[in-house]
Amino acid sequence: MNDVLAAHSDPELQVHVVLDNLSTHKPKHDRWLVRHRNVHFHFTPTHASWLNQVEVWFSILERAALQGASHTSPRQVRDAIERFAAAYNEVVTPFEWQQREVHQVGLTRHYADLRN
Repeated sequence: MNDVLAAHSDPELQVHVVLDNLSTHKPKHDRWLVRHRNVHFHFTPTHASWLNQVEVWFSILERAALQGASHTSPRQVRDAIERFAAAYNEVVTPFEWQQREVHQVGLTRHYADLRN
């Protein structure tokens, strides 16, 4: 973050950062944020990893290049990832989310609910 702020040194610039809900991203007393009042952290909802674009990309990588593969060295894994990334970057398009229909989910019935 220090490098990002150094590259954008206008003190009036408001910087908004989206983070997942990992507890290490949310210290109770963050002295750095106190010193950088123009930086605002926004957290994705708990259990909403699908909102994280990196999670989506890693899912695609895992299914397309790593699932079922057998590697005998870290170098082979790195090479497979790099080959996939190079091929993927040739045809990549932005992710576009659309919520077409919302389905209400009813309460799940449990054995304990059936007792008198």
